[in-house]
Amino acid sequence: MIDLRFPTALQMVLSVADAQQNGTRATSAILATGLQANPSFVRKLMVPLTRDGIILSTHGRQGSIHLGRPADQISLQDIYLSVMDDKPLWGKRPDVPQCCLVSANTGWFFDTLAGEAEQACLEVLARRTVADALRELHEKDRRLSAQDGGGAPASANLPPAD
Repeated sequence: MIDLRFPTALQMVLSVADAQQNGTRATSAILATGLQANPSFVRKLMVPLTRDGIILSTHGRQGSIHLGRPADQISLQDIYLSVMDDKPLWGKRPDVPQCCLVSANTGWFFDTLAGEAEQACLEVLARRTVADALRELHEKDRRLSAQDGGGAPASANLPPAD
């Protein structure tokens, strides 16, 4: 089963950053609608993101969600580590009887391989910030609108968030 915590949390944080940049409001209901996700899943992901200071949430009628620190000070690695806890990128098969060379040695081999892959992944995520990602999204949106004849950005065709 594919774990959707990181991509969902990333989209949430980017949506909050974009709303903040545009001076619009972000709430868990708005995020859930934009993500087409269950609101309880969104609220569940908000817990570690809030705990780690990535987002701040105010309650009440005028409550909203804001970034906990400037977008250029939140790495994608921060988001990943916040919502993934200690879950490894890849899980190995449960212990299997050691009846041959392969079954006797694939456990440590896979642990080593998975550790190297996770470290490489974390290094990539550490090099990019929320500000970088949001800038890339805006640039891609502008390029797509230019390809479509220079009209409004592609995102202008989307329904309002709320």
